[in-house]
Amino acid sequence: MVDSTVSEINVKEIDSILLPGCMDIITIIDGQGLFKFIKQVASEETVIASISSSPFLLAKAGVLKGKKFTVGLTKENMEKLGVFETENYSDELVVQVGNIITARGRGFIRFGIYLGKALNLEFDEKWYQEKF
Repeated sequence: MVDSTVSEINVKEIDSILLPGCMDIITIIDGQGLFKFIKQVASEETVIASISSSPFLLAKAGVLKGKKFTVGLTKENMEKLGVFETENYSDELVVQVGNIITARGRGFIRFGIYLGKALNLEFDEKWYQEKF
């Protein structure tokens, strides 16, 4: 159950949004209210953190135009969706451009570190070690 809808949120009262991925991101492809909200938040100095398939929402809202990004979708799916500037795609696990952080799902630890730093939180970056 949600606490509030995007239409109820005052963007001047938030410092960040976190967009998780999901198995079927296409189910919200027509969520115009959501895309309007994302555009509005992006025009503020709000940290936007998006992981897995959810950078699709940023691309659909026009927030990734001209920006380097990563996403947990195949190149074929990105092309099929038609909203990504694939020339700006990066294979990196996490990409940060200004206040926008995108990540592929398996980069969740590094993603959390980037988000914590963007929010100026105090934490031990080595609390969990990635194994390569």
